[in-house]
Amino acid sequence: MKAYIFLAEGFEEIEAVTAIDTLRRAEIDIKAVSMSESLEVKGSRNVVLKADILFDEKQLKDANMLILPGGMPGTKNLENDGRLAELLQKSAKENKYIAAICAAPMVLGKLGLLFGKEATCYPGFESYLEGAKVKDEKVVVDGKFITSKGPGVALDFSLKLVEILKGKELSDKLSKDMIYNN
Repeated sequence: MKAYIFLAEGFEEIEAVTAIDTLRRAEIDIKAVSMSESLEVKGSRNVVLKADILFDEKQLKDANMLILPGGMPGTKNLENDGRLAELLQKSAKENKYIAAICAAPMVLGKLGLLFGKEATCYPGFESYLEGAKVKDEKVVVDGKFITSKGPGVALDFSLKLVEILKGKELSDKLSKDMIYNN
């Protein structure tokens, strides 16, 4: 299994690090992708993460899942990147998993990818989920799209990604090992 998480300047640190950490615990090959020209990307709280790779669509073709963390202005920076928009649209047509948390589902909504789908997002961003059936839940899965509310449910979101890619048994084991919901 191969997953990519996209880090744009101003990303939400908790959401990105939780997803990276949890998927690596599940032995899923997840790579952090810098959307800038540098591997070092500054989050919304000025925490700097070193991405694994720079954005290069050729390198990203083997993805089983694409993940968008939220945060501001990180989400706006993801939204304004035409390369990512093209990759997301292409991946949706190829029926790959696409996950977004916090404000980031707005990127999917503005691309029309959530039309007719159930989705959730950070409170106040619902209007950007164009054509979606908005749900007030921590994590919503509709087909190949996974959306979530925000930093406080980053572990719920990440465990759901593990469940989708590697099964509920492993997701439950990680939850127990991490002393979550015990």
